[in-house]
Amino acid sequence: MKTSWRSASLVASAVAVLALTTACGQESAPSASSQNVGATAAAGAGAGSVGTVAGAVGAGTSASPSAAAAAGAKVAGELAISANAELGKILTDSNGMTLYRFDKDTAEPPKSNCDGDCATAWPPVSADDVSASDGIDKSLLGEVTRTDGTKQLTVAGWPAYYYAKDANPGDTTGQGVGNTWFALAPDGKKATSASDLPGLSVRKDPNLGDIVVDKNGMTVYRFLKDEAWPKPVSACTGACLEKWPAVGPVEANDTEGVVKKGLMSFTRPDGVKQQTVNCWPIYTFSGDKKAGDINGQGVGGTWYAVAPDGKPVGAPKQ
Repeated sequence: MKTSWRSASLVASAVAVLALTTACGQESAPSASSQNVGATAAAGAGAGSVGTVAGAVGAGTSASPSAAAAAGAKVAGELAISANAELGKILTDSNGMTLYRFDKDTAEPPKSNCDGDCATAWPPVSADDVSASDGIDKSLLGEVTRTDGTKQLTVAGWPAYYYAKDANPGDTTGQGVGNTWFALAPDGKKATSASDLPGLSVRKDPNLGDIVVDKNGMTVYRFLKDEAWPKPVSACTGACLEKWPAVGPVEANDTEGVVKKGLMSFTRPDGVKQQTVNCWPIYTFSGDKKAGDINGQGVGGTWYAVAPDGKPVGAPKQ
């Protein structure tokens, strides 16, 4: 039996932000905040634009499916949970096409950062006439108003998309693209084969030995131009961060096999918090497309995978 969610009235909630002083004298521990589930906000708008779905989708207020289609959005129909051999349970539309989320979006408040050419490659899922099949928590479904005025479906606050290169039902060719696009799990989280991994853990690579990976199984790297003492300093800024995304804060108890001493986060000059291992800033590489890739190893003679103790694996002795 399908369950309509569009008349549900949803309320946003928040939890406290925690701070922790660590070995390198910086503030650690990531902030924890709740999903602004089902809230409606204009893409690019601040929290002050957020409201509940019930207040925004009254009779006759949303665009028609034809209008949404004309603006580039695609109508999903009845959402379903599909079993994928590699990714586990993922969300699909009524035709079995995979739904995705984008790491550069935000869920609190809901906001899409995919427009123009991005929205051509990743068509937004229209919020019009969506329903939920059994097993899907309808309270997680909501919508966000895009810059073109159309309504986009959100799942746990995250805007939902298709991938233009998915040709057939069940395709997941968008999984892991740019290390920022991931299939949507039924709870709005990223579907990943490494979904049971801690925030940081250790993988034995056949070429490099024990190296640190993030919660998605992606290899973690160090930049030799960075500093760790007396406090962490990142030399990767601007365009460098687009190629080498900073790893966000990780709780010490959400790690496995990584040396705890010097495991902390620090605040970059741009205000973003970044995780360290043994006080050295850590990153992933945009050129790594799937878990296990080590395409960033040795790049420019300055980027190297990270050992559990924070040392750069394979780096020349200095």
